[in-house]
Amino acid sequence: MTVDTDCPKVSVVVPTHNCGPHIDRLVASLARQSLPPGEFEVIFVDDGSTDDTPGRLADLAATHPNFQVVHQENSGWPSRPRNVGVEQARGEYVFFADDDDWFADEAIERLYSCARTYDADIVVGKMAGHGRSVPRELFRKNRFDATLANAPLIDSLTCHKLFRRAFLDKHELRFAEAPHRRLEDHRMVVRAYLVSGRTCVLADYTCYHHYRRTDAGNVTANRLDPAEYYGALREALDIVDAHVPPGALRDRLHRRWLRNEMAERLRGRRMTDAPEDWIEQVAGEIRQIVRERFAPGVAAGLPPLHRAIASLAEQGRVADLHRLAEWEAGVRAYAEAPRWELAGATLTVAFVAQLRAGDRPMRFAADGTELPLFPVDGIEPPPDAAPAGRPKVDLVACRLETREEIFLPVTVDTLRVPDGDALQIRHRATATVDFAVFNGGRTRGTWQLKARVTGAGWTRDVGLALLVHCAADGAPPRVEYERAFWSRLRRLVTRLRHRPRRPHQSWESLV
Repeated sequence: MTVDTDCPKVSVVVPTHNCGPHIDRLVASLARQSLPPGEFEVIFVDDGSTDDTPGRLADLAATHPNFQVVHQENSGWPSRPRNVGVEQARGEYVFFADDDDWFADEAIERLYSCARTYDADIVVGKMAGHGRSVPRELFRKNRFDATLANAPLIDSLTCHKLFRRAFLDKHELRFAEAPHRRLEDHRMVVRAYLVSGRTCVLADYTCYHHYRRTDAGNVTANRLDPAEYYGALREALDIVDAHVPPGALRDRLHRRWLRNEMAERLRGRRMTDAPEDWIEQVAGEIRQIVRERFAPGVAAGLPPLHRAIASLAEQGRVADLHRLAEWEAGVRAYAEAPRWELAGATLTVAFVAQLRAGDRPMRFAADGTELPLFPVDGIEPPPDAAPAGRPKVDLVACRLETREEIFLPVTVDTLRVPDGDALQIRHRATATVDFAVFNGGRTRGTWQLKARVTGAGWTRDVGLALLVHCAADGAPPRVEYERAFWSRLRRLVTRLRHRPRRPHQSWESLV
């Protein structure tokens, strides 16, 4: 394939609106990129900001030759700025970034190299979440010919990816600006997956840090309007239906929205903390979609928890949804590591883990189904329902400084233990990690070891109370009991807080 050498390799498109200093981390990460500044461009499209954002952007463009700024009237949503950014882009590839997120230092170079090596139309880089969820199973391994049929691509429908610009133009892939604003990235990305010649997943390097602001600055964080939101969801289903015939694959793709955008909104704290009238509207929208759009196999293939929620919503049993949500809010993972040993750079950990409901282990049916014993009656699975699924436990290392996560190899023995007329499910696991080669040698920092317990629709993390400190890349690790670490940190903060202050000194007295 011929590439115009006068054009940058990558165009990073960033919609902005009243972001102020929240953009600083993104800008700093762009300045640290291993790809030379002359080989990528950054296009900020300001959506009618009314704060100091335009001035900040003007200063950035004046000091960074590869930065440019486009100003437009406020559209109220990122779709229009992203589309304008694509029209301005000159790069061979385009990456859509948000103004409050940031890149890892080698992200753009690695994404582009992957795209060129495998001639990919799309590259999905591994993400780390900061206050928001990101896909997990998708990034368990690299995938250089991923499709919706052979990989869990459907779990990643945000637009924070690398796209070939000619591919976007050829298929007229743009973000919907009207009438529904919600889920505009779902509709664009799922269609892109369906028409892509090759999609790659880069999982061995955390490329992108996805951040949730706690203030009101992020318009997409506001509570959704059920009618608008589920109207947009129906349009995403229309795209799938236009490309995928009825059958198991279509059911699996539809199941993603039933699980994530429907059942997930009616579970645990998300349900118990929501206004009652809003819950009634969401349940009503879900009931209509389940009855009008989904084949029986969609709900039947859900994990037991989500299947129960979908069934109650479809039946209009809002009071029982509340009862289930209140119980489910107490579900957590339990784990402890009674034995660990560090020999040189190699750490061996033995641990046990299980799911708990409240203050006791979760109980499962002993009739062979291993379904959780819910506190609500009348939600028996249909005859063609999928099995409860294989319960499992993973060991995950999370770098505290960056929140990036790495799956560690683990050997697991899963036990079914009688508990009266039910069962408990317990996991005994052992893991051995060589920190000399862990994460490709990029080990500097403090790593928290977590057990990730999965079963029947739950995935819960719990720390093993072990921290692994690496002073530098490739340095010998040091293991610390986590509770001691946090205790020392609290004592230090207390000392600093109560330390006598020096008398005030003026600026003049210091020079």
